[in-house]
Amino acid sequence: MQHPHRRRKKTRFLLTTVVTGALAAAGLTALTVGSAEAATARQVEKLDRGVVSVHTDAGNLVSWRWLGTDPNDVAFNVYRAGTKVNSTPITGSTNYFHSGAPNSADYTVRAVVGGVEQGDSVHAIQFRTGYKDVPITPPAGGTTPDGVAYTYEANDASVGDLDGDGALDFVLKWQPTNAKDNSQSGYTGNTIIDGVKLDGTRLWRIDLGRNIRSGAHYTQFQVYDYDGDGKAEVAMKTADGTKDGTSAVIGSSSADHRNSGGYVLSGPEFLTMFNGQTGKAMGTVDYVPARGTVSSWGDSYGNRVDRFLAGTAYLDGARPSVIMARGYYTRTVIAAWDWRNGAFTRRWTFDTNSSTNTGKGYDGQGNHSLSIADVDADGKDEIVYGAMTVDDNGNGLWTTKLNHGDAGHVGDHNPSRAGLEYFKVSEDSSKPSSWMADARSGAVLWQTATGGDNGRGVAADIYAGSAGSEAWSASDTTLRSATGGSLGREPSSINFVSWWDGDTTRELLDGTRIDKYGTSGDTRLLTGASVHSNNGTKATPSLSGDIFGDWREEAVWPTSNNTALRIYSTPNETSTKITTLLHDTMYRTALAWQNTAYNQPPHPSFHIGNGMATAPRPTVYTP
Repeated sequence: MQHPHRRRKKTRFLLTTVVTGALAAAGLTALTVGSAEAATARQVEKLDRGVVSVHTDAGNLVSWRWLGTDPNDVAFNVYRAGTKVNSTPITGSTNYFHSGAPNSADYTVRAVVGGVEQGDSVHAIQFRTGYKDVPITPPAGGTTPDGVAYTYEANDASVGDLDGDGALDFVLKWQPTNAKDNSQSGYTGNTIIDGVKLDGTRLWRIDLGRNIRSGAHYTQFQVYDYDGDGKAEVAMKTADGTKDGTSAVIGSSSADHRNSGGYVLSGPEFLTMFNGQTGKAMGTVDYVPARGTVSSWGDSYGNRVDRFLAGTAYLDGARPSVIMARGYYTRTVIAAWDWRNGAFTRRWTFDTNSSTNTGKGYDGQGNHSLSIADVDADGKDEIVYGAMTVDDNGNGLWTTKLNHGDAGHVGDHNPSRAGLEYFKVSEDSSKPSSWMADARSGAVLWQTATGGDNGRGVAADIYAGSAGSEAWSASDTTLRSATGGSLGREPSSINFVSWWDGDTTRELLDGTRIDKYGTSGDTRLLTGASVHSNNGTKATPSLSGDIFGDWREEAVWPTSNNTALRIYSTPNETSTKITTLLHDTMYRTALAWQNTAYNQPPHPSFHIGNGMATAPRPTVYTP
């Protein structure tokens, strides 16, 4: 499977700020690359400056976005209530610590381009107590047909600019307290999806209805601007009785396809694109693939047939497409959809039952999650689905045949070798418990011994004493280097990671806390106040990622009483300047798929870590 040649490092994200004539004529802003190897510019969100002010006892950390559409040499000035607080323009970072200022201080930021100061940014979002609360309202509970009462808990969230104002909004999934894993029988309450602005204004509420069962594997919602109109849409699987944000019903309002075990194994299944501003269903098509014969997916009671994954990928290299999938234990089908001009068009379908080589031999290789990345450096995204990857054209690219697992991490884990790498854990006791592969070819670079169901694993640069990312997993006993060597003590958690403090190594995020790895022990940096994690033992936040401020990552947890999304942003100053990760499309699509099944943390297309090279700039345009 080894590719015959090693590729150069990607140059797609190398810079300039010239607006191309064709895009300008179409009313679009673009960056082109001053290089013969320039790739197609990718559509990204037209974001505001994302300024935040995080209060500490010593003052306020003000941070903001360096946008992909900003010049390389942009500088910044920080203003409090119209008075500049920095002495010289800030060039080496996108943050400023204002000592002694009160938590109510009002900040704006002004870019300086070619020596000319531009206008004010939006006003800073104030984290007056170290966090920012977004008010939310739980749906009313209910009782299932067998008499079991349930209430609602705030679960996974995603972000997108739903109304086109340049600020990110939340899309939140409400899960009933009787949500089920597919292996468990029993009725569940309905799954509810809300669109919520940062001030708590609820734009809409979608009720997926009785014919969509609730649980981690049933509803994977995607939030992205698919048609390039400057506003994010929301795509998800629907069924008879789904009510959109205007209370209009999809399909039959009276149909009840649940069987006595609570499973939904009959009736129509749909894919619907909802308007992000109003929640209105704009287009609905049959879900691909149809369930067909339930037992053909691996069991007859409804477990494997209803395992769904979803993502967003730039399959043409420029604009995003919706990825919707079914199955991974046995048969796997992945459908790619474009949403253009108010209609769905199916781009391709990958099916392991195909009689052609498109998907033949790829059955049983899926994860409880997926990743999206341009693994072969052709400018177009692939779907990394587990122990297999599907090319941008819908053909199988590679499979290691090392079978199903829970977690996978695609990134530039070893910056000393060409291309991206992929770290994965395995549930098959006859296969290596974890392995690192070349993401382009699937060639395994190193692996750990066989043994048991290895349910957790992470790869990220958490230790400055070893080059590149480190990797660790539940069934291994050591932290491993990017090349597989033993580094000693494993971290205290095997879950999420977060760039939180001022350096470029990543921190550990688990449950409702953030820790710093150390060779003799981990150091607590943050404990969330009166918040809860989600998804049982997975203990994941509603969302973790770079959503405001500079390139460091926010953590979003629901409050214990489910009346707010509590956002934490770092109070630590950094001297590192990196373009907002929201404009690195591998990272941005990772935020979109983060809610899929067993949530995994996002990784950018380039290496961020100790001794890193200067971060590349993206080649992007905004609607």
